[in-house]
This record gives sequence, structure tokens and C-alpha cells, in this order.
Amino acid sequence: MGCFPCFDSKEEEKLNPVNETVDIKQGHPTVSSNISKLSSGGDRLRARSNGWSKREIPSPKDGPGVQIAAQIFTFRELAAATKNFRPESFLGEGGFGHVYKGQLESTGQVVAVKQLDRNGLQGNREFLVEVLMLSLLHHPNLVNLIGYCADGDQRLLVYEFMPLGSLEDHLHDLPPEKEPLDWNTRMKIAAGAAKGLEYLHDKANPPVIYRDFKSSNILLEEGFQPKLSDFGLAKLGPTGDKSHVSTRVMGTYGYCAPEYAMTGQLTVKSDVYSFGVVFLELITGRKAIDSARPHGEQNLVTWARPLFNDRRKFAKLADPRLQGRYPMRGLYQALAVASMCIQEEAATRPLIGDVVTALSYLANQAYDPNAAGHGYRGSGDKDDKRQRDERGGRVSKNDEGASSGRRWDLEGSEKEDSPRETARMLNRDLERERAVAEAKMWGENLREKRRQNARGSFDGTNG
Repeated sequence: MGCFPCFDSKEEEKLNPVNETVDIKQGHPTVSSNISKLSSGGDRLRARSNGWSKREIPSPKDGPGVQIAAQIFTFRELAAATKNFRPESFLGEGGFGHVYKGQLESTGQVVAVKQLDRNGLQGNREFLVEVLMLSLLHHPNLVNLIGYCADGDQRLLVYEFMPLGSLEDHLHDLPPEKEPLDWNTRMKIAAGAAKGLEYLHDKANPPVIYRDFKSSNILLEEGFQPKLSDFGLAKLGPTGDKSHVSTRVMGTYGYCAPEYAMTGQLTVKSDVYSFGVVFLELITGRKAIDSARPHGEQNLVTWARPLFNDRRKFAKLADPRLQGRYPMRGLYQALAVASMCIQEEAATRPLIGDVVTALSYLANQAYDPNAAGHGYRGSGDKDDKRQRDERGGRVSKNDEGASSGRRWDLEGSEKEDSPRETARMLNRDLERERAVAEAKMWGENLREKRRQNARGSFDGTNG
């Protein structure tokens, strides 16, 4: 699925003037969006005689005066790296253009090279935004930009190579010999992707709205560690007393938040909606939009919403390829998070920080499909009892043995096991987790204070 524009280019120019600046307050960089400001490969060759081969851009995380480097490549270098962009080097394509696997001759590093399609939906603006964003923003769950090429009319981006491809590759249209993702891996990917969004929304200043969160933009490195890629549509979020930014509607059908699609008013909650769609893809194994399915099932959100209110149909929401190898309690909690994220009203969706807390909790509940009763991993009679409780339709303890305050009665009322009620109980679990963490921190601080006092008393005695 590609990106779609909903207004004409004049409207875009009005809403996003060409001379706009990107000002991330953490490092106070201000960079004009005029493409001529980027050095070309030819500039780089000339600069080599002066001992320079990199373009320096301030880093947002290191503060003023500290530099990070985005390397500049010539088109010839990248053509050599990709064997002249041969078909056997081709990895895939998106709104920006084609992506190739390559190996830099200078360092031997394996990279992914993205070449701008001059007839595509994205152009110089998106190229520049991606260079700036990935030069300024750094996090383990964001893809690393190695460098770029702006030779003549050529526009290319060079990234670290992600050997496992995209999340989409592991969820949809799997060949028969390919193993589907297990439950633990799905929760791990969801938690990591949410952390990437959290960094953009809560750590960057002003916040950055990703605007194109979808399964094909989540890349996977070894160990299925997720990283967000494709920042060409990213926008700086509202500041001060502003509640939103108004912009041309760009995104991918099926992932785009309804209020943004209708009004062009963009907030961080727009990203939360898109995250909810991807999380539903992880849970169900279905595509956000699938025209091959029967009428009424083609739009994932439209199909899933009615099922949220009937506990007897929760199992229908689980990916059949999991073959029942998932914890029922974990499924309920995952559905609760997804249902909150895809609320029609943006104000009722959670902040991404709360989603990270919930998904980190779920990802840490390691599920063992080989254990008796398909339970969470544990040890001893306590875990056996917990598994027997789950088989009997009740779970009253977490893995650590702390009471969750929740009793899951699969024979009980629908209201008790609805995602709304599940969300309420999950929030109670999360509050307990926060309280435990705060208590531990308080205890550590107290012990440290006592050690310092004891040390001071000892020094005074021996003074």
C-alpha cells in the first residue's frame, strides 16, 4: 500500500512553506529545507582535498556544540556498492523509491540504499526531511542513517542493513516453508516499535509525529529487534498552546487516523491510532486492508471492533497460524491495548508512553507453548497451580506471585471480560508495577543515604 495525497500541491505549499525550519530544541539546530543546502557528492570530492569527507549536523541528544556525522556519497560510489543497482541487489520498494542491498567499497559495510523515484509520490522535501530527522534523532528503535547522495538530480539514502526485512514480510503472504512469528516475538516487536514512537513523541523537543506508522515501515534486525524507518512524512508536532498541526493529509489507507484523514489536523494521537492498527495486525495476522477477504472483513479495524465486545469471539481475533499457542490472559490484555489505541475519538486514546508501559509488561510475561496448559514460564507448584487455574478459567496471580487483583472467569459475564474491563484491570496491574518500582527506588535511595551518613560518621570519628 502506498501513500496517498488528499489536497493539491498549492495547498501543501501554503501549509508547509518551502523555507520552513526544523528546530529540535535539545540541540537547537535550525536547518533550512532548501535542498541546495545539502552537500552533493561533487562537493565531497572537492572537500577531500581539504581533509573533509563528512557533513556535520548538530545532534539533538548531545546538546549544543556537539557534532554527529552524516556521510556524503557520490552516485558512482553507491552504484558500485549495489553492483550498478542490479536486480539481484533489489530488496523492495515504497513511496520513496527502490531499495537495494549494497556493500560499501571503502569500509566493506553492508548497507541498504534507497533511491528516490523521480516520478514517485515523494520528492525533494521528503528526502530532506528524512536526512534531517535521522541525523537529529537517535534511538535503538529508529533505523540508523549512514549517509546520503545528492549528486545532480540523484537522491539516495544509505541506511544500516536490516537482515530480517520488514514486519510485513513476517506477517503477510508467508510462503509455506516460512515459520510464523510466535506470540512472544510479536509482543517483543510491538513493545520495541512503541518505544520508538515514544522517543519521537516524548523525548524529542518539539515532538515529532511519524505520520506513516505501518508494518512495512518497521524493519527487523537480528533477534527481531524492531526499528522504525521511512521518515519522509514526519512532521514536527504542536508546541505551546496549539493542540494540533494542520497539514496535507498523507499516509497509508487503513492506517490513517479518522480525524486526520477528515480534517488534516495532526496530533501524536494520530500515530497512536496507526500503532493500534499494526498491533491488531500482529495479534490477528490480518492485513490492515485486504481486498481478497469477504465484504465486511476487508478493513481490519471495521472487522475487529464488533468482536471486542463479545468475549466468546476473542479467539477469532487471534492469528490462526498461532494454532492456539498463546496465553488467553495475554490475548485479552493485548486486545485491550489495541482497542484503546483505535478509538474513534483521539482524546480517548492513550498516550504512547502508557502503551509502552502496558506492552513492556506483556512482553516480559514470557509464554511457553510447551508448558502444561500452555502457560507462562515459571517454576514449582505455584506455577503448576497457576496453569491449572488458567485451564479452569481463572488466573489470580502474576508470574512473580503478586496478586493482580483480577480473576478471569471464562464462564462469567461478557462485561467482565470485555476489552474495556480488561483495560481497566490491566491499568490496575500497571499501577501496581509502578508502585513496586517506586518502592524499590525509594528503598535504594534510603540505603544509599544511610551508607553516606555512616561514612560521614566514621570519617568524623577518625578525623
